[in-house]
Amino acid sequence: MKAPAVAYAKPRSLAEAFELLERPGAKALAGGQSLIASLNMRLSSPELLVDLTALDDLQGISLDRGVVRIGALVTHAEIERSDVVREHLPLLAEAVRHIAHPAIRNRGTLGGSLALADPAAEYPACVLAMEGVIFARSSQGQRQIKAADFFKGLFETDLQPGELLAAVEITAQLKDERSVFLELARRRGDYATVGLAAFATNGTKRLAYFGAADRAVLAQSAASAKDLESAKAALAKDLQPPADLYHSSATKLHLAQVLLERAWNRL
Repeated sequence: MKAPAVAYAKPRSLAEAFELLERPGAKALAGGQSLIASLNMRLSSPELLVDLTALDDLQGISLDRGVVRIGALVTHAEIERSDVVREHLPLLAEAVRHIAHPAIRNRGTLGGSLALADPAAEYPACVLAMEGVIFARSSQGQRQIKAADFFKGLFETDLQPGELLAAVEITAQLKDERSVFLELARRRGDYATVGLAAFATNGTKRLAYFGAADRAVLAQSAASAKDLESAKAALAKDLQPPADLYHSSATKLHLAQVLLERAWNRL
């Protein structure tokens, strides 16, 4: 199918972008790897596409005082190549290699993925496990949103009308902290059947699952268990995975337990 007719604008400043986004039917366009597909399938029909790719304010990866800041327009490929991410956010560096294929990683962006809030996507779980902070900007100013408060449900976030996801800040991983990223997919590059982003610090664990609910979720009961077997048993309290075309809910829970065992042993 072909996309419906739509107007297009490419602002050169955030002020111009906010003005355009206030128009009825306007939709922000970042990498376009999800939005363009939905347009072609007639699942989305905005009146105006506001192309954000010329906005330098939404670019860049930096490290300052132990905090890594990644702009919303930074692509998956840039994250994959970043020495800062590789050294200070190894969980994210491990996750990005699982995202689709090189052609997608060259265009898709961190901000686009987080703003879409696909429950099977890798980044939301990573940001949740690392307790990242998301920065939303509008013509009224900027606000900070904890990752735990940002993802509200299936393709639903805390972003308000007129707001753009501008950047994400994540505390750099310390030498005595550990992280691991795992996912199970039918084929390399497919969306994960179930995935896990795990982080261990100061004797505590944060286990963020994706593909197991309507959003990325923390398995808090399993994370607080004293041993692996107790954690696997407790996982049923944390997750009630929805069935899909290929897997029952019980199968997906079993796969989540398999990932938990692998992550537990590595952490």
